[in-house]
Amino acid sequence: MPDDMVDAHIRGVNNALAAGWRVLDRGGSALDAVEEAVVIMEDDETFDAGRGSFLNRDGRVQLDALIMDGSTLRTGGVGCVERLRNPVRAARKILSESPHVYFVGEGAERFAAEHGVPLCKNEDLIIPREVERLQQYQADLAQRNATQDGNDLFAAHSAHDMTISHDTVGAVALDSNGNIAAATSTGGTLNKAPGRLGDSSLIGCGCYADNQSAAASTTGWGEPIMKLVLAKWTADRIAAGNLPEWSAQEAMNYLKQRVNGHGGIIVLNTQGHIGIAHNTPRMAWAYRTTKKQDAGVVREG
Repeated sequence: MPDDMVDAHIRGVNNALAAGWRVLDRGGSALDAVEEAVVIMEDDETFDAGRGSFLNRDGRVQLDALIMDGSTLRTGGVGCVERLRNPVRAARKILSESPHVYFVGEGAERFAAEHGVPLCKNEDLIIPREVERLQQYQADLAQRNATQDGNDLFAAHSAHDMTISHDTVGAVALDSNGNIAAATSTGGTLNKAPGRLGDSSLIGCGCYADNQSAAASTTGWGEPIMKLVLAKWTADRIAAGNLPEWSAQEAMNYLKQRVNGHGGIIVLNTQGHIGIAHNTPRMAWAYRTTKKQDAGVVREG
């Protein structure tokens, strides 16, 4: 995250935390809690989710989201939607009211509208900050293309992409009935090719929940995370008897060592043990239990 947006990130995750906790505090489900927390972050222009997301190569917002219930393994996901302010709402409708797991593009938008989720114009999701960011990025890319040969350009382009903020949002929760859930939402990467899907909305990659293991949500560079099915990989370590704190850190080490990926992960098991880890310079987070509340920015070192 940029230096001048650290405070906004902390406020954003705290607001999401408050919304999710209100659900749990009145006896609501973990599934409802993660949905409400993610909605708050989708509505916050600070994050790469919902309004204010990164723009794709064509200057449009394309959104992905997933939500999963650890007690039943029921899951709902949407990909490449352009007319939904809160894609996690549509994902929840798929989980609750469809025999399917995943809808993409126009079909996802049609399903959402038929199930009471309002559509919007793509222009409603675009903010000036992101228009300027895309224009600058594409101008820099064109300049490099004019001065470097193909191989050098590919290396420079890849390295440059890896330094861009990946502000995917997510939440995990444990409710009073002992059930866990996870949700993740994103606008993807800056200047992505239209139709590109990242890890966030793919089951087991950027999001996973199973009462027999853990709930996990990732953020970061999507392609390496997908290759490792990282959320499920982490949950499997916990199912084998490892604590979330250790498993989260191991996931980040595995991501870096195996595919040179970067990102972060939050993990929670049914005993209420939490894991928060990252291999990026910093990551905003917040958590609350019946015993304590904390928030901040995890930093390297």
